[in-house]
Amino acid sequence: MTNYIVNNMSKSDKKRLALCVAIPLVTGILSAFATKNRMADFDLVAKPPLSPPGWVFPVVWTVLYILMGVASYLVLSSSAYKTKIDKALMLYGVQLAVNFFWSIIFFNLGEYLFSFVWLVLLLFLVVYTAKLFFDCNKTACYLLIPYILWIVFAGYLNFGIFVLNK
Repeated sequence: MTNYIVNNMSKSDKKRLALCVAIPLVTGILSAFATKNRMADFDLVAKPPLSPPGWVFPVVWTVLYILMGVASYLVLSSSAYKTKIDKALMLYGVQLAVNFFWSIIFFNLGEYLFSFVWLVLLLFLVVYTAKLFFDCNKTACYLLIPYILWIVFAGYLNFGIFVLNK
Protein backbone atom coordinates (compact mmCIF):
# COMPACT_ATOMS: atom_id res chain seq x y z
CA MET A 1 0.00 0.00 0.00
CA THR A 2 2.78 2.43 0.94
CA ASN A 3 4.62 1.67 -2.30
CA TYR A 4 1.44 2.38 -4.25
CA ILE A 5 1.03 5.76 -2.56
CA VAL A 6 4.67 6.76 -2.97
CA ASN A 7 4.82 5.55 -6.57
CA ASN A 8 1.78 7.67 -7.44
CA MET A 9 3.18 10.84 -5.88
CA SER A 10 4.58 13.56 -8.10
CA LYS A 11 8.30 14.23 -7.96
CA SER A 12 7.68 17.54 -6.16
CA ASP A 13 5.44 15.80 -3.59
CA LYS A 14 8.16 13.22 -2.94
CA LYS A 15 10.68 16.02 -2.40
CA ARG A 16 8.27 17.83 -0.08
CA LEU A 17 7.67 14.64 1.91
CA ALA A 18 11.41 13.99 2.14
CA LEU A 19 11.99 17.55 3.40
CA CYS A 20 9.15 17.28 5.92
CA VAL A 21 10.62 14.05 7.32
CA ALA A 22 14.19 15.40 7.22
CA ILE A 23 13.39 18.46 9.35
CA PRO A 24 12.49 16.60 12.56
CA LEU A 25 15.14 13.93 11.92
CA VAL A 26 17.86 16.58 11.56
CA THR A 27 16.53 18.27 14.71
CA GLY A 28 16.86 14.97 16.54
CA ILE A 29 20.35 14.35 15.17
CA LEU A 30 21.47 17.83 16.24
CA SER A 31 19.96 17.29 19.68
CA ALA A 32 21.72 13.94 20.04
CA PHE A 33 24.98 15.49 18.90
CA ALA A 34 24.61 18.35 21.39
CA THR A 35 24.11 15.91 24.27
CA LYS A 36 26.30 12.96 23.30
CA ASN A 37 29.09 13.83 25.73
CA ARG A 38 26.66 13.68 28.67
CA MET A 39 25.26 10.20 28.09
CA ALA A 40 27.89 8.55 30.33
CA ASP A 41 26.73 10.81 33.18
CA PHE A 42 23.13 9.80 32.52
CA ASP A 43 24.02 6.13 33.00
CA LEU A 44 25.05 6.99 36.59
CA VAL A 45 21.79 8.60 37.76
CA ALA A 46 19.14 6.68 39.67
CA LYS A 47 16.15 5.92 37.45
CA PRO A 48 12.54 5.06 38.28
CA PRO A 49 10.95 1.66 37.63
CA LEU A 50 10.05 0.96 33.98
CA SER A 51 13.09 2.87 32.71
CA PRO A 52 13.98 1.28 29.36
CA PRO A 53 17.54 0.47 28.34
CA GLY A 54 19.41 3.30 26.64
CA TRP A 55 19.19 1.85 23.13
CA VAL A 56 15.38 2.22 23.17
CA PHE A 57 15.48 6.03 23.16
CA PRO A 58 17.11 6.62 19.75
CA VAL A 59 14.92 3.94 18.17
CA VAL A 60 11.70 5.42 19.55
CA TRP A 61 12.71 8.99 18.76
CA THR A 62 13.59 8.08 15.17
CA VAL A 63 10.14 6.56 14.66
CA LEU A 64 8.48 9.56 16.32
CA TYR A 65 10.44 12.06 14.19
CA ILE A 66 9.42 10.18 11.03
CA LEU A 67 5.76 10.22 12.12
CA MET A 68 6.02 13.96 12.87
CA GLY A 69 7.49 14.58 9.44
CA VAL A 70 4.77 12.62 7.66
CA ALA A 71 2.14 14.43 9.73
CA SER A 72 3.57 17.83 8.80
CA TYR A 73 3.59 16.78 5.14
CA LEU A 74 -0.09 15.81 5.36
CA VAL A 75 -0.91 19.21 6.87
CA LEU A 76 1.18 21.04 4.29
CA SER A 77 -0.53 19.11 1.49
CA SER A 78 -4.04 19.41 2.88
CA SER A 79 -6.83 21.37 1.29
CA ALA A 80 -7.44 23.36 4.48
CA TYR A 81 -7.32 27.13 4.41
CA LYS A 82 -3.80 28.49 4.14
CA THR A 83 -4.17 30.37 7.43
CA LYS A 84 -5.00 27.10 9.24
CA ILE A 85 -2.05 25.31 7.63
CA ASP A 86 0.32 28.17 8.44
CA LYS A 87 -0.81 28.33 12.07
CA ALA A 88 -0.51 24.55 12.49
CA LEU A 89 2.96 24.42 10.95
CA MET A 90 4.15 27.44 12.92
CA LEU A 91 3.19 25.78 16.19
CA TYR A 92 4.72 22.53 14.93
CA GLY A 93 8.02 24.39 14.47
CA VAL A 94 7.78 25.90 17.95
CA GLN A 95 7.19 22.52 19.59
CA LEU A 96 10.09 21.06 17.61
CA ALA A 97 12.37 23.79 19.00
CA VAL A 98 11.11 23.18 22.54
CA ASN A 99 11.73 19.47 22.00
CA PHE A 100 15.31 20.20 20.91
CA PHE A 101 16.10 22.30 23.97
CA TRP A 102 14.66 19.78 26.43
CA SER A 103 17.61 17.46 25.79
CA ILE A 104 20.10 20.23 26.51
CA ILE A 105 18.31 21.26 29.71
CA PHE A 106 18.05 17.67 30.91
CA PHE A 107 21.34 16.12 29.82
CA ASN A 108 23.80 19.01 29.54
CA LEU A 109 22.57 21.18 32.37
CA GLY A 110 21.26 18.38 34.61
CA GLU A 111 18.31 20.57 35.57
CA TYR A 112 15.84 17.75 36.19
CA LEU A 113 13.02 19.79 37.72
CA PHE A 114 13.24 22.57 35.12
CA SER A 115 13.43 20.00 32.33
CA PHE A 116 10.27 18.39 33.71
CA VAL A 117 8.47 21.75 33.61
CA TRP A 118 9.85 22.22 30.07
CA LEU A 119 8.48 18.79 29.15
CA VAL A 120 5.04 19.75 30.46
CA LEU A 121 5.23 22.83 28.22
CA LEU A 122 6.19 20.55 25.32
CA LEU A 123 3.23 18.29 26.06
CA PHE A 124 0.80 21.22 25.92
CA LEU A 125 2.37 22.46 22.68
CA VAL A 126 2.17 19.04 21.05
CA VAL A 127 -1.44 18.48 22.13
CA TYR A 128 -2.35 21.89 20.71
CA THR A 129 -0.38 21.12 17.55
CA ALA A 130 -2.33 17.86 17.22
CA LYS A 131 -5.59 19.80 17.55
CA LEU A 132 -4.50 22.21 14.81
CA PHE A 133 -3.32 19.30 12.67
CA PHE A 134 -6.75 17.66 13.17
CA ASP A 135 -8.36 20.79 11.72
CA CYS A 136 -6.24 20.35 8.57
CA ASN A 137 -5.93 16.56 8.25
CA LYS A 138 -7.22 14.01 10.75
CA THR A 139 -4.55 11.43 9.91
CA ALA A 140 -1.85 14.00 10.68
CA CYS A 141 -3.33 14.41 14.14
CA TYR A 142 -3.44 10.66 14.72
CA LEU A 143 0.22 10.36 13.75
CA LEU A 144 1.10 12.61 16.71
CA ILE A 145 -0.61 10.36 19.28
CA PRO A 146 2.46 8.13 19.82
CA TYR A 147 4.52 11.30 20.33
CA ILE A 148 2.08 12.55 22.97
CA LEU A 149 2.14 9.18 24.75
CA TRP A 150 5.96 9.11 24.68
CA ILE A 151 6.13 12.62 26.14
CA VAL A 152 3.86 11.50 28.99
CA PHE A 153 6.14 8.51 29.60
CA ALA A 154 9.21 10.75 29.35
CA GLY A 155 7.57 13.03 31.92
CA TYR A 156 7.24 10.09 34.29
CA LEU A 157 10.91 9.20 33.75
CA ASN A 158 12.06 12.83 34.03
CA PHE A 159 10.14 13.46 37.26
CA GLY A 160 11.28 10.12 38.69
CA ILE A 161 14.90 11.01 37.97
CA PHE A 162 14.39 14.38 39.62
CA VAL A 163 12.93 12.79 42.78
CA LEU A 164 15.55 10.04 42.97
CA ASN A 165 18.52 12.34 42.40
CA LYS A 166 17.76 15.46 44.48
